[in-house]
Amino acid sequence: MSTPLVIKNSTIDSSAVLSPQSDIDMARAPAMREAIKQALTTKPSRLVIDLSVVDYVDSSGIATLVEALKWTREANIALSLAGLRPRVKTLLEITKLSAMFTTRPTVEEACKA
Repeated sequence: MSTPLVIKNSTIDSSAVLSPQSDIDMARAPAMREAIKQALTTKPSRLVIDLSVVDYVDSSGIATLVEALKWTREANIALSLAGLRPRVKTLLEITKLSAMFTTRPTVEEACKA
């Protein structure tokens, strides 16, 4: 049984920043999904998902990120993924999703973009 997903939530300028503190897998994806929905209710100019401590994302986690992309596009809110670790970056590249997402090396750069 996996531990619950802890997600740090902050605001930088007009950007909502979500920072999951562990892997995003089938057990934790629903919590990530809810955190994204909650962050979007504040109508930020940008949603930044900080993946700097996430080592692994399974298909459920990928689906959650794709849903976030859909929701942000519908709400005319920019979405950036920040701090991708090599394994997660490779996964996005293999699935050809890297072309769909805006990625930045750091949260600070994502909030300024």
